[in-house]
Amino acid sequence: MKSEICSCDCHIHMVLDGQDWKSAIARHTRKPEEGWICRTLEHYRQLGFTYLRDGGDRWGVGKRARELAPQYGIRYRTPLSPLCKAGHYGGFIGTRFENLREYASLVEKAREQGADFIKIMISGLMDFDQAGVLTEEGLPPEEIRELIHIAHEEGFPVMAHANGARTVEAAARAGVDSVEHGAYLDMDALQAMQEAGAVWVPTLSTIGNLRGTGRFREAAVEEILESAMENVYRFAGLGGLLAPGTDAGAWAVPHGSRTEIPLLEQALGPLGMEQVAAGVQKIENIF
Repeated sequence: MKSEICSCDCHIHMVLDGQDWKSAIARHTRKPEEGWICRTLEHYRQLGFTYLRDGGDRWGVGKRARELAPQYGIRYRTPLSPLCKAGHYGGFIGTRFENLREYASLVEKAREQGADFIKIMISGLMDFDQAGVLTEEGLPPEEIRELIHIAHEEGFPVMAHANGARTVEAAARAGVDSVEHGAYLDMDALQAMQEAGAVWVPTLSTIGNLRGTGRFREAAVEEILESAMENVYRFAGLGGLLAPGTDAGAWAVPHGSRTEIPLLEQALGPLGMEQVAAGVQKIENIF
């Protein structure tokens, strides 16, 4: 079970490098930098990874990585570009839409271009200096429901960047397939995810790897991590499915990071890792 869990990362960003997102993206804006991609895939191969699920980018970096990955013995899945509502979080890396009609056109285009799934950005980020605070609220529940419905109608599973209890609850009740990050959830949101069979990828590394860096207020980082780990424990107790995803490429999370599994084990204990193994199996089967 442990080897199966350790051979996958269910949330990475090949376009980013874990250091400076602007310079990382600039590396690929003219065309995907194949040398970088190959070196990164080789690094994953040497570490024993066989499955990677990319969060997407609009420059085709994940798409090129998917084409190259079989040479390294890696199954690679990508949504191509993540889709985000204009004026909301995600525009730095994804493709914006103004309304549902534009979104539906982008989903159809994703199908034509061979996307493996659809990724939607439906909330802001954690403010790592202030526990309990998000950079912006999530989209309205009715809009979240339509975004997921449209993608499902085209035959796609849906990955949702989602933080905040009501946003995650709305996504779960709409049948989302996986929830990424999932900060500041309550029991209603956790139960909704469990009942929907959604896999939660809590990306604890994006919090845990900030400890000791001095970039954010240390007490806030510790409080945010403790809250996330408590919810991971509660979710597993409900029978919910979890999966390891580092968000590799995010600041302080290098590609090939091995920090996620220890953080999940710390939250769950060895017995709870059965929920992680089941979540990995489900993600690899449907994405």
